[in-house]
Amino acid sequence: MGRPVMGAEGDIAGEARRRRTFAVISHPDAGKSTMTEALALHAAAISEAGAVHGKAGRRGVTSDWMEMERARGISITSAALRFEYHGHVFNLVDTPGHADFSEDTYRVLAAVDCAVMLLDAAKGMEPQTMKLFEVCRHRRIPVITFVNKWDRPGREALELLDEIEERTGLRPTPLTWPIGTAEGFRGVVDRLDDRIVLYTRTAHGATRALETELSPDRAEAELGADWIRASEEVDLLGAIGADHDQKRFEAHESTPVLFGAALSNFGVARLLDVLVGLAPAPAPRADVDGALRPLDAPFSGLVFKVQANMDRAHRDRIAFVRVCSGRFERGMVLTHAATGRPFATKYAQSVFGQERSTIDEAHPGDVVGLVNASALRPGDTLYEGQAVEFPPIPSFAPELFATARVRDTSKAKQFRRGVDQLDAEGVIQVLGSDLRGDQAPVFAAVGAMQFEVVQHRLAAEFGAEIVLDRLEYSLARRTDAASAEILRRQRGAEVLTRRRDQALLAVFSDQWRMRSIQREHPELTLDPLIAGESPREV
Repeated sequence: MGRPVMGAEGDIAGEARRRRTFAVISHPDAGKSTMTEALALHAAAISEAGAVHGKAGRRGVTSDWMEMERARGISITSAALRFEYHGHVFNLVDTPGHADFSEDTYRVLAAVDCAVMLLDAAKGMEPQTMKLFEVCRHRRIPVITFVNKWDRPGREALELLDEIEERTGLRPTPLTWPIGTAEGFRGVVDRLDDRIVLYTRTAHGATRALETELSPDRAEAELGADWIRASEEVDLLGAIGADHDQKRFEAHESTPVLFGAALSNFGVARLLDVLVGLAPAPAPRADVDGALRPLDAPFSGLVFKVQANMDRAHRDRIAFVRVCSGRFERGMVLTHAATGRPFATKYAQSVFGQERSTIDEAHPGDVVGLVNASALRPGDTLYEGQAVEFPPIPSFAPELFATARVRDTSKAKQFRRGVDQLDAEGVIQVLGSDLRGDQAPVFAAVGAMQFEVVQHRLAAEFGAEIVLDRLEYSLARRTDAASAEILRRQRGAEVLTRRRDQALLAVFSDQWRMRSIQREHPELTLDPLIAGESPREV
């Protein structure tokens, strides 16, 4: 049965109650990485915030550690930040800021208990925003909405609330309400604590914004028409019942809404307080059979991310593990559910962007980095004692395909090693082809930028420059051996083997061609890669 969980039952439960494990998600350019940095700043985890676009006097974003991320000013991989705030342990998992890396976002959402959705005040509900809301609904993840960039020209606050409700079905319940129009942001009415807060920006937004609490009389005297309008709108919100209901929030029926500006650090401290007060703590997690794993059961954890070469000096590989139950202790020997083999945890770390420190213990909700975890893949389960396995994290149906060849054949060994590494991380799906052989694997991607990342990393980390030749396929379906024999004789179709699990994938030039083949051969097995879900969920 393994070693008993140390400490009383209430010890594990108490530690779990202190945890808040959440992701920051958004449409590209809504300010996600800036918000991540601002949250860490307000929690005193860093002394000075960086900006994605690098204003003078501000340094690079903590969570964007990859060279390509710093050069382009976007997040293209997930990163974990762990810090403490008001007696609580925050595990903030930053997600990629580009739709081409939506698989990475999906993996992160498998490991969190809550999400903070950023909306651009001028753009409102954008395509990626809608898809992310839908993923959170499907996974039953409560969402806190933060309307960002309220210090710039934008839309009416009431109009944004109507759009959120109309397009997501969630009831928006503002916790704060802006004083002043979007470009003339003065402060907020805090509806939860019945306060009026005036914001004063600091130079470049590099330090915390100053906050001054005002009485209604002083607000009217200093803010004039802006205050009168805001107070009237707050009265309207109360009249229509747009008040926070914790049960409806946790049931994914409503979304609390805050207004602010991450770049100026307006409203960021209030968001941290809301996460402490309203975001759900870790709860028992369902295994593959639907049974709930109690928090005080022996240790179990879900691998949701694998990343190599974060530390260029050591060329190591780190697996990010969400603790689901029990107490993790560095050095404990766990069981890898996928293989049944033992897994030692001698090198366990707490991660803050690219920075790391040794961690001796962790509790439900924490994210632990296991170094040199060459056997682990995203979706794997680790456990101690009674066997458990959590549902795997599905792969998306790729839409882009290309053959890869190493430019210098003397680098073939490095090329193969790099391809194996990126496949294990889930950076790209690697497929085998009988027509092309092992020297020219087929890369399958959701978005074109995945190809750019693969080319960059193979050259920078493995010294293997590659040439990519795009294939004229745009659709993939899971098939079987009998169907594969028929499909290999069809024009506009090909059968490939996914290296990770040896699944047979049928790829087609387009949907019309697939349907034409199906009409001729109705006995074919052609299943979506993600059962019951959209092929491109986010």
